[in-house]
Amino acid sequence: MGRAVNRDHEHIQQTVRILNNVMLSIEEIKLLIEKLEKVKQENLQELIDSNLKILKDIELAVDANNKEVIDRMDKTPEWFVKDLEQKQKNPTVDPILARQIQTKIFQFSRTNLYNSLEIGPGNGMFSMDFRTWKTNYFLDITNAVEKPILEKFNPAHRKYLKFYKTQNTECSNIPQGSCNFVFSWDTFVFFTQQHVQQYLHDIKRVMIPGGYGFIQYADCHYDVELNLAQRGYWNYNTKTAMTQMIKDEGYEVVEMNQFRPGASYAIFRKPGKQNPVVYRVSEITLD
Repeated sequence: MGRAVNRDHEHIQQTVRILNNVMLSIEEIKLLIEKLEKVKQENLQELIDSNLKILKDIELAVDANNKEVIDRMDKTPEWFVKDLEQKQKNPTVDPILARQIQTKIFQFSRTNLYNSLEIGPGNGMFSMDFRTWKTNYFLDITNAVEKPILEKFNPAHRKYLKFYKTQNTECSNIPQGSCNFVFSWDTFVFFTQQHVQQYLHDIKRVMIPGGYGFIQYADCHYDVELNLAQRGYWNYNTKTAMTQMIKDEGYEVVEMNQFRPGASYAIFRKPGKQNPVVYRVSEITLD
């Protein structure tokens, strides 16, 4: 613990020294604020008090805390279509990572009594993995995802697939209390934190008591993910912030982990006992 605090202390001092000479990104400012909050109870109170307010004032000045900036940071439907086209040529999920994700999905597929919801299915990389569920709901910002996903399925099975277009986080077309599993990969990483929290709020309506969510998010504690956010491809988030958002929306945090840097995920559960599936963390975590 002492060594970790010392490393944080040294990093904070170094960062504070260059604040006046270097233009920090909002992601770096947020990470520094988080480090200051983390060591607040240690013997660093004077350092923290003298710099935390300055950093928070800067954050408020440039962060996405007003609607105009949030709208600008959120990606458009046209952007997502172009991104899908690029990923058809150059997939970002390799076979090893895909198999790791599928192994997780299969742990939730032990009943066909309920439905699944996939948010942002893209080109349908994982859509076939939901066949054991009663009905598969797909929610996306564009209709372009429907055709490639339908083509993956046998025509006889297509009647169990339901596609809905959303604006922002709207999912009112999906029946209330109909899904015991909500999944999303390579989608929430593009959302602002406000957008992520609103989605967490909205999907709770469609989940049954005891239903699970399995969602990739951006953990900018890691350089790989921070770099993607700094260049504007992903949006900023962290494990600390994601955990708090999940708790704030009334879920139970089950697992916060990653398959590797750039593949961080959250598994959470809506309180209740209606779901016959019980997920247990079996892998060794990377924390």
